[in-house]
Amino acid sequence: MISVQEARDIVLAQVKVLGTERKELLASLGRVIAEDVFAPHDVPPHNNSAMDGYAVRSEDTHHASREHPVTLNVIEDLPAGYVSQRYLQTGQAIRIMTGAPIPDGADAVVRVEDTLRGEGEQVLILREVPPLYDLRLAGEDIRQGDLILRQGDLLRPAEIGLLSSLGRSTIQVYQRPQVAILSTGDELLYIDEPLQPGKIYNSNSYSLAALVLDAGAIPIQLGIARDTREDLEQKFLAGARADVIISSGGVSVGDYDLVKEMLKKSGSEMQFWKVCMKPGKPQAFGAIAGKPTFGLPGNPVSSMVSFEVFVRPALLKMMGHTQIYRRVVTATLAEDFRKSDRRKHFVRVALRQENTRYIASTTGDQGSGILRSMAKAKGLMVVDEERMQIQAGESVAVMLLDHSFSMSSTRDF
Repeated sequence: MISVQEARDIVLAQVKVLGTERKELLASLGRVIAEDVFAPHDVPPHNNSAMDGYAVRSEDTHHASREHPVTLNVIEDLPAGYVSQRYLQTGQAIRIMTGAPIPDGADAVVRVEDTLRGEGEQVLILREVPPLYDLRLAGEDIRQGDLILRQGDLLRPAEIGLLSSLGRSTIQVYQRPQVAILSTGDELLYIDEPLQPGKIYNSNSYSLAALVLDAGAIPIQLGIARDTREDLEQKFLAGARADVIISSGGVSVGDYDLVKEMLKKSGSEMQFWKVCMKPGKPQAFGAIAGKPTFGLPGNPVSSMVSFEVFVRPALLKMMGHTQIYRRVVTATLAEDFRKSDRRKHFVRVALRQENTRYIASTTGDQGSGILRSMAKAKGLMVVDEERMQIQAGESVAVMLLDHSFSMSSTRDF
C-alpha cells in the first residue's frame, strides 16, 4: 500500500504549469501573474494635495494662530485634474482640492478647517504649517522602474488596484486548466430524471465540478459513462480534449469495475494504487493522451476527500500557484476519537471558537457515502497512521475546507 505523501509526490512531479494568456484586468482577479511588472512612472506622478484647503508658502504661516491669524490673498481655485499656470508669490494662496497638483511656489497645504474666509478674495490662516505639510509627494507610493509585482504573485483586489494605478488594462497570467469530469456506473441517474428503484442521482459530477471551480479551474461535465467498454472509451476519448481528466468510480476490485480494465488496455499510462488513507483507499493516476488523469473512488465522500488531497494541489500547481495546499490549523478535539486501522484518516469535523482556540468535533457518521457529514464539515481532521486514539482535549491538525471560516473577533474595530 502506498502512503498519501508518496502518492501526492508522484502526482505533483508529473503535472506541469500551463502556458500563459493575456487577460483584461478585472478578469485576472484570483489568477497568478506570469510576468514581472515594473513601474513605468512615479505614483503619484506629481506632488499633490492630501486635503481640501489652501496651497501656501509655509513661511507665510509663521506664528499664525486662531488668536492672530495671517491674511493671504486667494489668487485662484484649483480643482483636482487641473494644473495651475500661476506661480505663488509671498502673501498669496490658492484654494486647492484633494489630489490637485501643488502649484509652483507653494510647499504646503493648510486644511480648510484651519482657515476662515476673509474680506473679498482673502483667507485667514489660523495655524502655522511646516514645509510639505499635507502634501503627497511624487513617487511616495511607487518610483519609476520599481519592481511592483513578481511572476508567481496572486492577483488580489489590492494588486488589481495597483496595476490600474500604473495604467495597465491587461496582464499576462497563467492559464486555467479545463477539467473533464466523468462519473461511471449503470446505477447513476441525471439529476433531472425521475428517481427509479435501484438508482441514485449522479452527485459526484456536481461536487467535483464545484471543487474544480472553487480551485479556480474550469469544469467540463462529461456526464455518465455506463458500464460498457464502448461508452467508457467514448467518454474518456472526449475527456482527452481537456487539460485534466477526472473520473469517479470503477477503480476498485468489483466485477463491474471496467474502468481499470479499459484504461489498462487503452495504452494509457495509469498507476492503480491502494493508498494508505481513509476515506479514499482505491485510487488511480496517470495520463490519457498525455493528459493528467485521476481515477477517484465512487463513494461521494471518498471522491471529495481524494480531490482535496491529490487533485486540488495539482490544479493549483498547473495554474502557477506556489501555495498549493489548504491551510492547516491546530484545534482542540471536543470528544474521544479512536481509529480501527493504521491508515491516515481524514475525519470530517465542525469547528467553533472558544476565546482564541479552535474546537473541533466530528460531524457524525464518517461513512464514505454520508455526504451530509461533508456538508457540515468546516475542515478535515488529519490523523496520522500511527496515532490510534485521541483523547478529548488533545490537540489535532485540521485542514480547513471553508475559505470564509476564521477566528472571529469579539468586538468591532
